[in-house]
Amino acid sequence: MQSRVIYLKNYNFGDDILSSLYVVAPNKNKTNTLKKMIASFTEEFDTLYYIDNFSEAINLTHKKILFALELGNYSFDLEMLTLLSSLNMNNSSIMSGSTAALLVHSNSQLYTKRCAQGLVFTLNLLGCNFIGHPLVECTEDFINFNTWKKVFTELSLEEICYNQCKKLGKRLSEYEYIKITNPKITVLYSSTHMFSNTLDYWHMVKENLSHCEISEVHIENGKIMDCKGCSYKLCVHYGKQNSCFYGGFMVENVLPAIERADSVVWLCPNFNDAIPANLTATINRLTVLYNKMNFYNKSMFGIVVSGNSGSDSVGKQLIGALNINKGFRLPPRAMLYETANDPKSIYSVQYINEKAKSFAENMINNI
Repeated sequence: MQSRVIYLKNYNFGDDILSSLYVVAPNKNKTNTLKKMIASFTEEFDTLYYIDNFSEAINLTHKKILFALELGNYSFDLEMLTLLSSLNMNNSSIMSGSTAALLVHSNSQLYTKRCAQGLVFTLNLLGCNFIGHPLVECTEDFINFNTWKKVFTELSLEEICYNQCKKLGKRLSEYEYIKITNPKITVLYSSTHMFSNTLDYWHMVKENLSHCEISEVHIENGKIMDCKGCSYKLCVHYGKQNSCFYGGFMVENVLPAIERADSVVWLCPNFNDAIPANLTATINRLTVLYNKMNFYNKSMFGIVVSGNSGSDSVGKQLIGALNINKGFRLPPRAMLYETANDPKSIYSVQYINEKAKSFAENMINNI
């Protein structure tokens, strides 16, 4: 498909055609690999707008956007960071209504996921929506596509990479948000009711959720074993039987609750800048359901409370595990973050009720 390419600097435009794509790839030292990844991704779009300057004249709302990062031998894309630094981070709706995907290339085997998580985290705070599985990453010598080689045996690793880029572009081009009335919400938590600021914060949010069917699942210690690491074939075998190697609480309670949900909320107190162990085990065990169905039509939200700092570390882990890896849709501003240490101190946080109400409204508007 022949694309009409427009380079935007201080260009003010009106309504856009549906098949247009906004490409943010400011790195002037893009490798041929990343250029080919972008070319493959953009095949489904009629018009490409290339943005290399976030000026006041460029409207970033209600767009479909591709962010492409060239990491080279480093752990970041300096040009992308410079470009993002020009955004007004105080405007949480600067990308309202927009949906994005990412391409990341690295000359090493490192950094691609970390950079992707960081970028998604930042843009989501600005109101950007991300489709499930929004990322194609390419590491040194295409080595990360070795597992795909077991499926696409007739293709080279390089061909698999560009094929995955093309599929991602097609999914973004076809994506259309459809609001769900009276959504089913599953809430997963492992905290105790007596001491959890995170759980208390959720209760404040819940008070403002109307016309929702809410199911809360408490994952207590010892109820869920971590993933055994079964072979793919064995995992698929159990999945077809709506089961898992371990069975038990995960199969009987958690998987059915996620399967019937339109949205899943993860309540994550910050333990050592990481997702709590019980919830980590739950995410690992989702593979059996993941092999049975995709999660593209299920949205994910998170509430993270830290005693001191580090909520962003946990939020990025949730994004990496659930949006990038497992394919849940990440709605705009999907994470609620707060700092509260002593039990019940969450109630003393300034404007806490207003924050909870605003997050509940955002959930309802974006499920």
